[in-house]
Amino acid sequence: MLKKLSVAAVAATVMLGSLPAFAEPLKVVASFSILGDMVREIGGDAVSVTTLVGPDGDAHVYQPTPSDAQAVAGAEMVILNGLGFEPWSERLLSASGTKAAVVTASHGVTPREMADEDDDHAKHDDHAKHDDHAKHEDHHHHGNTDPHAWQDLKNGQMYVATIAKALEAARPAEASAIAARAESYRARLETLDGWVRSELASIPAAQRKLITSHDAFGYFGAAYGVEFLAPMGLSTEAEPTPKDVARLVKQMKAEKVRAVFLENMSDPRLVKQLAKDAKGVVGGTLYADALSAADGPAATYEAMFRSNVKALKDTLLAGH
Repeated sequence: MLKKLSVAAVAATVMLGSLPAFAEPLKVVASFSILGDMVREIGGDAVSVTTLVGPDGDAHVYQPTPSDAQAVAGAEMVILNGLGFEPWSERLLSASGTKAAVVTASHGVTPREMADEDDDHAKHDDHAKHDDHAKHEDHHHHGNTDPHAWQDLKNGQMYVATIAKALEAARPAEASAIAARAESYRARLETLDGWVRSELASIPAAQRKLITSHDAFGYFGAAYGVEFLAPMGLSTEAEPTPKDVARLVKQMKAEKVRAVFLENMSDPRLVKQLAKDAKGVVGGTLYADALSAADGPAATYEAMFRSNVKALKDTLLAGH
């Protein structure tokens, strides 16, 4: 009896060890916190995720560390946003010597161009347009392409599909579970998209104008009918000139834009100065390129939208 049990136990151990379903979690490196959260939601127990640019981090000015190179070297998959968001990624991938599969989460997204932003501002100040953007362009590693595509939840659903497809291919034995998690997540994002539209519809269209510290909300604005004006170009590296600030103050006064918002990874001094000069109201924190810490209001991609919409509503409705 004992002998039979031990043989059965050994057989079971051998069988369990040979089943792909019990493979080690896929080692995934995500470039920044929003992607890291998406990968965990979709991959579940099938993935082990390392995030390079963490909560409240600024991927625009990020400098990879030796430990990041080690993480990438040991990864089986690296997931990037693409659209020029991670100007340091090619150098890091090359230096690490990684054999990992590289996945671009924004695959299939229709990118917005800086020209769209220029056109928005042209009606306010035709002369300033070309000079201002020429100053900032050198700072934009991603050229004229706006990389912040995740700020439209319809694009977020495309990210989910791309990430899920890559994870399913890497772990075929767990593909059905990954696909089920991805579909549940996509459906939640679809519902959230409807909620965002409904919430913002309660703000009169003329009041949906605000200033942010960094031009990261082009996709959000286009999707949800909010006009975001920013003193910087798309990159947080670009320092606005006094002329830029004066132009925005003039514009705020002319259009009666009173709401000014900070971002979690930006220097607050500029925005506070803008609010003071234009007699505006500093609203809550908006999360653009990074999630909050785990104990903050935007610890997940979904929570980020809820937090941002609440901040927008509270200030835009109260400020008029």
